[in-house]
Amino acid sequence: MYEELEEIKNICNNCTKCALCETRTKVVFSGGIANNKLVLIGEAPGYWEDQKGEPFVGKAGQLLDKIFECVNLSRKKNVYICNTIKCRPPENRDPLPQEKQACRAYLDKQLEILKPKIILLCGKVALTSMLGENIGGITKVRGKWFDGPYGSKMMPIFHPSYLLRNASREKGSPKWLMWQDIKEIKRVYDSL
Repeated sequence: MYEELEEIKNICNNCTKCALCETRTKVVFSGGIANNKLVLIGEAPGYWEDQKGEPFVGKAGQLLDKIFECVNLSRKKNVYICNTIKCRPPENRDPLPQEKQACRAYLDKQLEILKPKIILLCGKVALTSMLGENIGGITKVRGKWFDGPYGSKMMPIFHPSYLLRNASREKGSPKWLMWQDIKEIKRVYDSL
């Protein structure tokens, strides 16, 4: 598994399939630990990810780590993290359809190698990339299970950057909803 992922990473590091290769600092292939239980798919690298070559290393990533820690999960032991696209779009804009298409083979290969049982779709871009544009908004489908590739279960969740912009923890708030989602994810994770 690790060797296959390394091979794909090496190919991805030299990718020139779209214009993002001209502006990237580093390809952001993955982070966390390769495993067949839990994969989180994010949207696209941001500034800090582009600098370090790892997903979710800025403030949103720190919050994501805290969310996982609340249920005794961690990227070092339990979670493999990758993105819909592997290079940072300028000004952190959403990836263009052709950029998502250019990177799709890398994401598909990661999932094919790992065959994870749980896939978390973190944010709108990951949601629509995996479930289609007509699935509905993240606020309507977050917390629900969908059938995924290789017999997996997929759950859309709020992106931690959205949670950083919504400080309330009141019942029904995004942070409260995320707490419900992470408890459900942990329940299913523990049952595997």
